[in-house]
Amino acid sequence: MYDVARPATGNALEETGQLPALFTGDRPSGVQYRQPAARTGPDYPAIQASPEFAALRRRFRWFVFPMSFAFFAWYMTYVLLAAYAHDFMSRKVFGEVNVAILLGLGQFVSTALVTWLYLRYARRRLDPRVAELRVRADSDNRGFASGQGLRHPDPRKAGLPKERR
Repeated sequence: MYDVARPATGNALEETGQLPALFTGDRPSGVQYRQPAARTGPDYPAIQASPEFAALRRRFRWFVFPMSFAFFAWYMTYVLLAAYAHDFMSRKVFGEVNVAILLGLGQFVSTALVTWLYLRYARRRLDPRVAELRVRADSDNRGFASGQGLRHPDPRKAGLPKERR
């Protein structure tokens, strides 16, 4: 029967206990190692280190952190009112509808509102910068590695609004 505590090894060196130490260059004699494949595609570490990417992250955080804080405060207000302000929450507003029902529905409405606000913000403030980064990463990675700024040769094709061209 298969022993789940000791899974079968797929490498003969693992069974002998003669695995080379990692990152030291020690290799058993006669063992062939494949060379890593040449990098293709964008240079992600260089993109992440670029000032344009840092500015994009700042713009993202500028919206997300305050909005998250505001929504959490609104949610906790609702929870605390429901837990400790029974008289207030049970007041009838009209018919059988009380304050608790309206505030509970307000949670759903505010969730949709936050989603709509983020989509609007991202479409106007983030997506054009992402398009510029993407075009630059796809066309020429040397600008990232050399520390040059991100500038698309033709800003009309980079998806930038007219005021930022």
